[in-house]
Amino acid sequence: MEDQFTHAFFFITLMLLLSDCTARDSMSANKKIKDGETLVSEGQMFELGFFSPGKSKNRYLGIWYKKISKGTVVWVANRETPITDRSGMLKLSTHGNLVIHSGGNPMVWSSGSTTVSVQRDSSVVVQLLDSGNLVVWKRNSTNNVLIWQSFDYPGDTHLAGMKFGKDLVTGLERFLTSWKSPDDPSIGVYRNIMDTNGYPQTLGWQGEVLLARVGPWNGVGFSGFPTEKENQIYSTEFVINEKEIYLKYELKSSVVQRVVLTWDGKTLFLHWIERIQDWVVYSEGIVDSCDRYSLCGPFGVCSIRRHPPCTCMQGFEPRNPEEWKASDWVSGCKRKKPLNCGNGDGFWKISRIKVPDTRRSWYNVTMTLAECEIACKRNCSCTGFGSLDIRNGGSGCLLWFDELMDTREYDGDQDIFIRMDANELEGLLDSLSDFNKMKRVIIVVVFTSLVVPLIFAIAYACRKINSRPHTKGRGDQFVEKNTSLPMKHLDDLQFFSLFEVAKATCNFSVCNKIGEGGFGPVYKGALEDGREIAVKRLSETSQQGLDEFKNEVICIASLQHRNLVKLLGYCIHQKELILIYEYLSNKSLDFFLFDETRSLMLDWSKRFNIIHGTARGILYLHQDSRLQIIHRDLKVGNILLDSDMNPKISDFGLARNFIGHDTTANTKKVVGTCGYISPEYAAHGRFSIKSDVFSFGVIVLEIISGIKNREFFHGDRSDNLLGHAWRLHQEGRSIEIMSATLDDSCVVSEVLRCIHVALLCVQHHAEDRPTMLSVVLMLVSEGVLPHPKQPAFFAGESDNEVRSGSSVDEYTITKLYAR
Repeated sequence: MEDQFTHAFFFITLMLLLSDCTARDSMSANKKIKDGETLVSEGQMFELGFFSPGKSKNRYLGIWYKKISKGTVVWVANRETPITDRSGMLKLSTHGNLVIHSGGNPMVWSSGSTTVSVQRDSSVVVQLLDSGNLVVWKRNSTNNVLIWQSFDYPGDTHLAGMKFGKDLVTGLERFLTSWKSPDDPSIGVYRNIMDTNGYPQTLGWQGEVLLARVGPWNGVGFSGFPTEKENQIYSTEFVINEKEIYLKYELKSSVVQRVVLTWDGKTLFLHWIERIQDWVVYSEGIVDSCDRYSLCGPFGVCSIRRHPPCTCMQGFEPRNPEEWKASDWVSGCKRKKPLNCGNGDGFWKISRIKVPDTRRSWYNVTMTLAECEIACKRNCSCTGFGSLDIRNGGSGCLLWFDELMDTREYDGDQDIFIRMDANELEGLLDSLSDFNKMKRVIIVVVFTSLVVPLIFAIAYACRKINSRPHTKGRGDQFVEKNTSLPMKHLDDLQFFSLFEVAKATCNFSVCNKIGEGGFGPVYKGALEDGREIAVKRLSETSQQGLDEFKNEVICIASLQHRNLVKLLGYCIHQKELILIYEYLSNKSLDFFLFDETRSLMLDWSKRFNIIHGTARGILYLHQDSRLQIIHRDLKVGNILLDSDMNPKISDFGLARNFIGHDTTANTKKVVGTCGYISPEYAAHGRFSIKSDVFSFGVIVLEIISGIKNREFFHGDRSDNLLGHAWRLHQEGRSIEIMSATLDDSCVVSEVLRCIHVALLCVQHHAEDRPTMLSVVLMLVSEGVLPHPKQPAFFAGESDNEVRSGSSVDEYTITKLYAR
């Protein structure tokens, strides 16, 4: 009997202990959560309870991450009514109202949510979901009815699944407000809202001052914001109907991300990186000076490619010339000729811009562009029009009234048509026509002046060719053509005289030579102000020339990213074409990677940082930069390393920019480096952003293995590095491809994920490869990855597959540059 009592007592005690240790995610009516107690979501992602932010001693009820980034708060209930001691408690009433009590204060905060009635067979429950949403349910035997949710009342954080916008039926607005300080979650001076006056757009405010604006949704993305591209990580949804207007994103993988409006006014897109146990900034709301609201005033256009950045629209001039000259553009521009409504006003097209502020606009989703123009002509207050949705040639109608504010140049597909006086428009058209005629005349004159002497020159050369060798250098040819140099891009760069460059490099001393590529030799130098530079000098025997020089200038001059090498200036003097870069002390990645001794300096942490940084740099080129760039020559030799071993992509001589969705092009001249060129490019001359993705996959496998793809040979099979990695992956032995030097430092899960992502990148068909956005997120997430298909140039293919995949259009390949 005593033993039975002992066993029963032990069993009851154990059950009580287990019940205390098991975290609960919900609470029923009339129950309480005291300070020190918490609710934990089912998947352990979020926790609710009382906390003190930063150095403050005040207590607040909030929700924070538990599974990761412990203590990072995403929502606060009593922001404006802190509790000064630990007497706080949360209670749910039988009618579904959440209330915070404290000591003698019966109500510190209330959700204000009550049901009309609670039947006998139903009950109310508050539950913390794994999405971070705190919800109050009315439950019965058949279903759950939502009474209230914290997602309807966001603070400074926007989470996946949360609507950002307005309920047009109830008037409820969901927007972000900053904290006052890191220690004070009360409402600060910054807020981001979905403005529904006119066509909806997102506005960022500091008190009553409008700081920034994200343009309206155009069917593809937000005007003036990097276009959303399909990816495996998240999806974006924009809804506008008679009931509600909102933006929402949903996660499609295990990656964790959040959008935060910081206490000092920055809008940050953050991703959690498990490896470093920290949040990284994926992007920011304000990227450059042109993102400041209406920097150039009414009818002004901002461009980061110009100095100064502000110009007036066609047909307009500065309203206050003196202020404009002094770089004060706030007064904007005025019309050169006033409108005379009803007397044949016309429209002038402005292409590739972030459309103006839409708070004074009208829209219709069913009208055509032609109908839109008619509607604008009929209204004397209409100053411009454009398509609402830019997909499939454009649809819908958007009309602007009054002044056009906050317009900027942007590499997107959106155009607008601004209203202009008929005479002014006619003058512009005549000028354009005269310019085109002049171009044709110049072409004829130049052609005639060149062809006739050329005929005589050829005849003379033919007569003399056997008696006199040809000695003219390639540099001389460049000088004859250098009138076509991209001067508008050179305006962004510092010009260096040949004397300055020669002095900095000790007259191009061989002792200062640090490398040589397809463009020519590279020298280390030092300017008079002490800055160290890398000087890239065109070689007369180089396979490259003026086109590559222009590409370097066009591509790099306007780009700024921590993982891209920085171009400081240039020098053009007679036959000399020289580019001046920031000096990176650790040379290129291949200098370390393929050397038996130096490779020991690259432990796994450094290699993963190089992989991730390179991916971020390519993503910036493909999607986030103002000029969307396909590099076309990505390889380990073109990844430079700074003093901290951070990667920077270099050598844009072969790069090409693409416009909007026109991400594929053909060429009859295949250029690049053997081992890194994608199959569709090598065989058919087709290059795209997926060509760069392929090259990146090869780079990742080389970084992990420490072996060059084109020098790899497997004794049992004739596989290249890609084929060998794929076979090992198929057999569950991927880790065997890793360099033995990484045995002591590697994180096996990270290595395997990188190999998996690399194999997705080198799949034979371009359409199977992921975008770089997906690549960046897959590298840091822990979700399930798709199974990679057979890689390109795989020796295991049948003869027919190889033949069909490589012989078609093979005649188009003129040369593969081993650079």
